[in-house]
Amino acid sequence: MNSSSSTVSAELGLRLVVPQQTVVPLVASLFYSTEDPYAIRIAFHVGLDEPVEWIFARDLLSMGVQGREGLGDVVVWPSAGSEGGAPGSVLNIELSSPFGQAHFEAPVKEISDFLQRTFAMVPAGDEADFVDVAAELTDLLRKAQ
Repeated sequence: MNSSSSTVSAELGLRLVVPQQTVVPLVASLFYSTEDPYAIRIAFHVGLDEPVEWIFARDLLSMGVQGREGLGDVVVWPSAGSEGGAPGSVLNIELSSPFGQAHFEAPVKEISDFLQRTFAMVPAGDEADFVDVAAELTDLLRKAQ
């Protein structure tokens, strides 16, 4: 785990659950930055040259630890471990895209620890304090021209 004054990262072991009920272990990296205080970036290391990256709301991941959250592309919910773990020991993360669907199982404790570190850096509800709206609008307008 690494952290600096403006970023938090963690590496954790996940399990990819495939349709035949086979479980494939893999590693993922979680990233959080005050530059995008609403988002979590997760990079799945699946044996390709570059990891497969997804970005989704920090609140979605946080609320998903407590109960089923999300619609559409990302759905997160807690459950017992697929191999007899205690209730709430596994966080299910289901991702959908035009290219397919994937279901991952992640350790709730490691995800919760990571989230706790992000909320220590940027408390819930304070995200807007870290966004320079005027600069973001200027950048968007510049790119639109």
